[in-house]
Amino acid sequence: METTDKDLLRGGQFLVKETNCEDVFTPEDFSEEQTMMKESVTEFNDREIIAHKARFEAKDYALTEEVMRKAGDMGFLSVAVPEAYGGMGMGFVSTVLTCDYISSGTGSFSTAFGAHTGIGTMPITLYGTEEQKQKYVPKLASGEWFGAYCLTEPDAGSDANSGKTTAALSEDGKSYKINGQKMWISNAGFCSLMIVFARIEDDKNITGFIVEFDKENPNGITLGEEEHKLGIRASSTRQVFFNDTVVPAENMLAGRGEGFKIAMNALNVGRIKLAAACLDSQRRILTTAVNYATERKQFKTPIAEFGAIKTKLAEMAANAYAGESATYRAAKNIEDRIAMREAAGNTHQEAELKGVEEYAIECSILKVAVSEDVQASADEGIQIFGGMGFSEDAPMESAWRDARIARIYEGTNEINRMLCVGMLVKKAMKGHVDLLGPASKVQEELMGIPSFDTPDYSELFSEEKVMIQKLKKAFLMVAGGAVQKFGPQLEEHQQLLIAAADILIEIYMAESAILRTEKNAKRFGEDSQSAQIAMAKLYLYHAVDIVEQKGKESIISFAEGDEQRMMLMGLKRFTKYANYPDIVDLRIEIAEKVKAEKKYCF
Repeated sequence: METTDKDLLRGGQFLVKETNCEDVFTPEDFSEEQTMMKESVTEFNDREIIAHKARFEAKDYALTEEVMRKAGDMGFLSVAVPEAYGGMGMGFVSTVLTCDYISSGTGSFSTAFGAHTGIGTMPITLYGTEEQKQKYVPKLASGEWFGAYCLTEPDAGSDANSGKTTAALSEDGKSYKINGQKMWISNAGFCSLMIVFARIEDDKNITGFIVEFDKENPNGITLGEEEHKLGIRASSTRQVFFNDTVVPAENMLAGRGEGFKIAMNALNVGRIKLAAACLDSQRRILTTAVNYATERKQFKTPIAEFGAIKTKLAEMAANAYAGESATYRAAKNIEDRIAMREAAGNTHQEAELKGVEEYAIECSILKVAVSEDVQASADEGIQIFGGMGFSEDAPMESAWRDARIARIYEGTNEINRMLCVGMLVKKAMKGHVDLLGPASKVQEELMGIPSFDTPDYSELFSEEKVMIQKLKKAFLMVAGGAVQKFGPQLEEHQQLLIAAADILIEIYMAESAILRTEKNAKRFGEDSQSAQIAMAKLYLYHAVDIVEQKGKESIISFAEGDEQRMMLMGLKRFTKYANYPDIVDLRIEIAEKVKAEKKYCF
């Protein structure tokens, strides 16, 4: 089915335009090729990574490098690389799928894999000259070379453009000398190539360079010791020092001063891939937890029979299901946008860049939501295991430790929250997303008399879809009011931005779960989707709660008097069900399904 610009929503438009369930891509839509890929990656993960979990936890850095080479031999490092440069040239969904199923064995390998295939390779495929791509990408795609990405510095973390590393042009104009220090560099211990960001003279923006690294001939590059970390213990993380490191002028990536743009766009891809990298971890945590809970007896009863444990299993399943639904929805949107741009005559490079950039809001949403859900899941996993969960002999504590970094790298969750709302407002200013029209309509609705008709909610999800529409109105009301009040100064009100972001995130995640389930209920029958329907309803119920809480916090922070009263009444109207779901029953249904299958089975 070919997608045209008309029926493909732009990034952020999910908020103001209706999405039909038929138009979303779901994991049930995987092609035969994708299903085979998933099986092949899962088998590799079980054999090469999970079987050696103890060695990864014991900081066996050499093992991480060895398994990365094996992943290269299997072609897993080249999924996203165009065929012209030795890759498989598969679509964006397949890239996300590979990342999903290869990342759950250990965060150590997941980090090495993500850093290499994403921010280590992508900047060259997206911004490199033809010569640069021919020279470097085939080596990275095969695993002959590994890549690292040198952006963060002691004084430049979230403010990535403030780096102090310098690049000075030689007198003959043929090379640059790089001096400075980078930290938290993944894969530093075994990489052959670094994407390095440095400032030329007093340029406003940093510039990117491709820097080769040969330990036999280090060219002024020295490495700090391996960092000892809370989690991802066998992922190589070191400081990198540059002392008059000579880089040929032709190794500049894109143009002078374009490094900040490269860094930001590479992170967009990194964000959706990071979300994907947390999905199979959630599936496996739940599977491990439910198996333990059905075997562990207390008071002569398997603990899985207790309501307290069923609650945990159900919530873990619903979060994993929503995360999966939203990640693959966005991945296919990106893939379709890339195809559309290629069909319009863009090069693959331009198409991929613009395709991912278009959905930067969704990438930030996913990064935040899924990284927080995997942490919550691991936390509940420890709780289900009880005292045993706290022991290194049980699998949960390493899952919990590995999950923790996901909320920090690829931009902290706080930065990503502020970004997704900030980017949405910018899109509205550019006319890419019409927020103003719908926000004015919400204002009019607040002034009008609410309808007291009782709608017909007999069809599947009819009330839930109305609730989603109402939550979108709540966001438009809050964001519209905040923009009116603060204008361009809105970005200085971080607490307000973060609260608004939480509303935006819940809308996208809850809607994705509902659309996926509705699509599958239509084609496979409602009976086959009974537990999925329960998960979508349970997730939405919590989303409504969060929207109410964060909406209230936002309104109180910028409105007063009559305006505040009116907006709070509006919020109440937008977060009120006609028929509240019985969430106790929903949880029981989900937990019973997971118990019967003894795994995440959706």
